[in-house]
Amino acid sequence: MTVILPSFDPRQVPVIGVDHHLPKVAASALQPQAIAQRFASMHTWTPEVLAELRFSDRTPVHASVLIPLVLRDEGLTVLLTERSTHLSSHSGQVAFPGGKADPEDADSLDTALREAEEEIGLDRSLVQVLGSLPLYTTGSAFMVTPVVALVQGGHAVTPNPHEVADTFEVPLAFLMDPANHRRHALEWNGVRRQWLSMPYRDAKGERFIWGATAGMLRNLYRFLLD
Repeated sequence: MTVILPSFDPRQVPVIGVDHHLPKVAASALQPQAIAQRFASMHTWTPEVLAELRFSDRTPVHASVLIPLVLRDEGLTVLLTERSTHLSSHSGQVAFPGGKADPEDADSLDTALREAEEEIGLDRSLVQVLGSLPLYTTGSAFMVTPVVALVQGGHAVTPNPHEVADTFEVPLAFLMDPANHRRHALEWNGVRRQWLSMPYRDAKGERFIWGATAGMLRNLYRFLLD
């Protein structure tokens, strides 16, 4: 039997802390060449979040996401999606482009690039893969490989309406500053569940980045900081 968490609005779950006390990643470390060099150097570091508490007993499924770092004149941004509300998994949530591995995929990198093409029309010829972050296992039993890549600023995004309701970009510097990282906690069935959120406001309102997406961004923060 699959256990489902109760329907709730994560925005309404209490904030138990904001990480003002942690240092932000230096501007010099957020330059494209610096990030590329860090991946190339096989940098040793410690991820903060590798697995969420499970709320599903199904067989784990392999998946990949692309963390697209878009080259903009004002600095790198992270391209994110808002998932369509009719999807069976994580509907309406902010996410990276990505999804389950197909048998035809050559590897986790191929999965991430294929899914980005299918979801937002991102041509893989415009993508420079830098490397991958450690496997991240979600509470819904997805074993996700996050693939980090640079994306040319002139790319055209065409969301697939069956999967993606919208796309937007957030400055990497905003996401790599823990003063923008909030901690939440919820007691459910005697188990305390915790997660991060990184709410961002743009012309369309609040973009509530939370859960697995925020967890992988937190690991990217540790990777670039350590």
